[in-house]
Amino acid sequence: MENVSRLKLINIEKSFPGVKALSNVNFNADKGTVHVLCGENGAGKSTLMKIINGIYQPDGGQIFINGQEVKVQNPIAARKLGISMIFQELNYIPEMTIEESLFVGNWPRNAVGNVDWSEIRKRTLELLKKENLNYSPETKLKELTVSDIQMLEILKAVSYDSDIIIMDEPTSSITNKEVEVLFDKINALRSRGKSIIYISHKMDEIFKIADRITVFRDGVVVDSRPKDEYDMETVIAQMVGRRLENNFPKQEVAIGSKVLEVKALSGEAFSDISFHLRQGEIIGFSGLMGAGRTEIMRALFGLDQYRSGEIYINGEKAAIKNVKSSIQRKMVMLSEDRRRFGIIPVRSVRENVSLTSIKKFINGGRLHAKKEIDTVNEYCKRMNVKTPSIETSIEALSGGNQQKVILAKWMVTDPDVLILDEPTRGIDVGAKYEIYKLVTELASQKKGIIMVSSELPELIGMCDRIYVVAKGRIVGELNRNEFSQENIMRYATEAVS
Repeated sequence: MENVSRLKLINIEKSFPGVKALSNVNFNADKGTVHVLCGENGAGKSTLMKIINGIYQPDGGQIFINGQEVKVQNPIAARKLGISMIFQELNYIPEMTIEESLFVGNWPRNAVGNVDWSEIRKRTLELLKKENLNYSPETKLKELTVSDIQMLEILKAVSYDSDIIIMDEPTSSITNKEVEVLFDKINALRSRGKSIIYISHKMDEIFKIADRITVFRDGVVVDSRPKDEYDMETVIAQMVGRRLENNFPKQEVAIGSKVLEVKALSGEAFSDISFHLRQGEIIGFSGLMGAGRTEIMRALFGLDQYRSGEIYINGEKAAIKNVKSSIQRKMVMLSEDRRRFGIIPVRSVRENVSLTSIKKFINGGRLHAKKEIDTVNEYCKRMNVKTPSIETSIEALSGGNQQKVILAKWMVTDPDVLILDEPTRGIDVGAKYEIYKLVTELASQKKGIIMVSSELPELIGMCDRIYVVAKGRIVGELNRNEFSQENIMRYATEAVS
């Protein structure tokens, strides 16, 4: 008897205004397997997953579950069909509590039809205990880190006990320890016959967890094979359409005078932070999750208040009280949480790019539309933003292209200091390469770059110096001749042991 696939897609088609997202896509997910999807941002992976989950309707093609053709009208219908999904972009309501978030849209009811809050509290405590997550059910999501929220999203999707679980970049915001926990969970789900569809740009993860790999490019399936028939170089070449000879296009540039100096900066989550940054220099900040790296950068940019210390920009003392004062001093920041702090989802690409520089386009009290459009087009072209039009809503773009729009927004301000907090989170190898090239180009223009990253190869490949942070303090400073993953981790772990 022929083995029937748990999920089978035949000739799936999908178009959006100005772009063909999926063309004649065929895809299978078998019982008890992990099927990994690879491809650049915008290749069509997430679009296909949203069709499976009922968020989008295909323009053509068929969907079969356990051999029966189905129409997935919406995510609620998908859940009834045994499908759940962990999304790449963290869509959450900051004021919502953990227990509300876990059961939103799936409220238990009591005998008279009201939401059964005692049952919600009971189930939440059971889930948190089962997953060894030390949270209070009443904690609001705004009080959690991006990593915490991602783990809760994973917990929520798995708790539905679905037969088909889609994981779109589930490890983009979690720690290495949490990745190990997730992989143990995936292995357990696989042994129970569940079908996992897993999207990731991290090659080491792909080859660790996959049973089968399918590569997408420009909305088309390029190839699909068992993992053992692939190697890393082949996957990357199929994704980008070429071989990347050098993953980190770092160039030596002349290092100039100090563009930023921080002296004894202290805040709620960090203390006595002192470092400097020179023109043309790329410095990295490394450390374990929760070390305080992001909190330091948020204080520098004026998102959070610092208690004491001094900040000097181009030799002048700068009182950074809020984001506006930081931008005026030509210091800008790309946040790790682009959805919450980087973009305005309901606005167009044009509006998102011009937002922070709108005064440049005002003449006589009126908006100079042509100047705005020409400027936005120029920077989107420079950033290689893939969009049908600058009038396209930014939320219609892939995560990688959204990231490039945010970078374009800050480039329009012509900053002297650019803080990049996890700039390549959830971005494919091709888009990473483009961002690395841009960072190198900015350094050659005498900009000072601060790069915060959890990916040690990224810091080692791109930085001139690396500061290591642990427990809210700088515990080490390394020059290029001292760079190694072992060296960085030794500083990071010895300080917390």
